[in-house]
Amino acid sequence: MSSSSIGLQGRMIAALVGLVVVTIGFLVGVWAVFYVLLASFGAQFPSQVAFAITTVTLLSIGYLEYMHLETIERLADAHPVDEEEAPELYQLTTRVAAQLDVPMPTIAVSGRDAPEALAVGFRPENVHLVLSTGTIRTLEDDELEAVIAHELAHVKNRDAMVVTAVSLPVVLADGLRSRLAEIENPGWGIIVLVPLALLSNVFWIVGRAITARLSRVRERAADRAAAKATGSPAVLASALGRLDQEITDTPNRDLREASGVSSLSILPLEPRELEKVMLGPDGDREPSYWWLRKRLHRIGRWLFTTHPPTEDRIDSLRELERDRET
Repeated sequence: MSSSSIGLQGRMIAALVGLVVVTIGFLVGVWAVFYVLLASFGAQFPSQVAFAITTVTLLSIGYLEYMHLETIERLADAHPVDEEEAPELYQLTTRVAAQLDVPMPTIAVSGRDAPEALAVGFRPENVHLVLSTGTIRTLEDDELEAVIAHELAHVKNRDAMVVTAVSLPVVLADGLRSRLAEIENPGWGIIVLVPLALLSNVFWIVGRAITARLSRVRERAADRAAAKATGSPAVLASALGRLDQEITDTPNRDLREASGVSSLSILPLEPRELEKVMLGPDGDREPSYWWLRKRLHRIGRWLFTTHPPTEDRIDSLRELERDRET
């Protein structure tokens, strides 16, 4: 096993351990808030009651969050196509699925110009491969095959199931803080709401940052698996370069429309820099605290971006190509 593969596995294990610690910390923190409140009011069996309240609260939030998730295909504005509609696409996908030994996915095509490419589904037998017309138009056949191999490598690695499972603390913390924010005039309930809100925000930030790190590791693993399946790391590197340039040329408006599937696509579909809209009647006044907003945006990207820098991915693939040739 190569040192880079060992490094990927090490970072993946570290992220998983971190998420386990965060989940335990979040559960203990929520329990502690209820325990302190119950004990201060002299309630009987405060630890057991706090445990029961914590369990019911978090199970309810988890259920509500997952039941309200929109389908990815709707976010991607895609529709399934059959073999008669897209024979070449079916031929490429069938070949890649056989190479990776995964079931043939349902193919869905989005009419967007933004270069979307993603595979979604908890079970390999029920996966949808979503590609936009922007991606299909931009890439040569061998590059498109490499992109499909990257997405089906996620299927082989069961990344959708893994990322969904490990995102539990993020989902719970986000659901808790959003529902706390909806409460108006809490009265004495502010005693509970303030520590719970602080707790949920802290663990949402930490959990999301660790989940993003895990996602970055799994993107690199999918790159390597795709390069091995197609036998040409250079072709995938070329595809990533083309798609990255296409994203750069895509108007911010179109990228915002596709942002709902950004974390799942082969490359992030988000503007790299915060869009600056000048104010004033003459359009010559800078937005308030622009310098602070720019820095916060860059910190957020550094913490929460779900993909490694495209340039680094391309360099790694080119290094794999050189190793293959020697």
